Amino acid sequence: SGTVSVGGRDVRQWDPAELMAQLSLVFQDVYLFDDTLVANVRIGRPEASDTELEEAARLSGVDEIVARLPLGWDTPVGEGGRALSGGERQRVSIARAILKDAPIVLFDEATSALDPANEQHVIEALEHLRQRSTLVVIAHKLSTVEAADNIIVLNEHGEICQQGTHAELVNQGGTYQDFWNLRRAAQGWTLT
Repeated sequence: SGTVSVGGRDVRQWDPAELMAQLSLVFQDVYLFDDTLVANVRIGRPEASDTELEEAARLSGVDEIVARLPLGWDTPVGEGGRALSGGERQRVSIARAILKDAPIVLFDEATSALDPANEQHVIEALEHLRQRSTLVVIAHKLSTVEAADNIIVLNEHGEICQQGTHAELVNQGGTYQDFWNLRRAAQGWTLT
């Protein structure tokens, strides 16, 4: 029951193309087209200037990838982006979102399988995006949501069981605090 509204308008009343223009999507599994690195980033906003492209690359960490690749921006990434690591594909997806500059950005488990270096780039990009867009972040990795203005916790039935800031939820007990304590307890674990 209820409605989901964008700009005060029920999403069911939006033309699908107009609604999608309001959104940028960053998923856990990023698909890149069998084209160059620059073409895959420019999908976010093809008419963007070179300066805007370079800024999106800097903010997402794609500039490091460009500097390392032998053909730079003109490097073919292969079908699905197979020439890049998962973390690098994730950075390309974030560069697309930054370049698109949509008012709403949806991150779905965008940091779940990243190494620390790639995760740091994603977190920095999230911080940039939250200054200009509404971010909806779906995550199990608590470092991704710790700085959120509002965290909504779902129970095992997909129902909202808690809502608040990280500090509020950690201090009030319940599902979030339990999850937080389990994650903290596991931080020092290593496989031997």
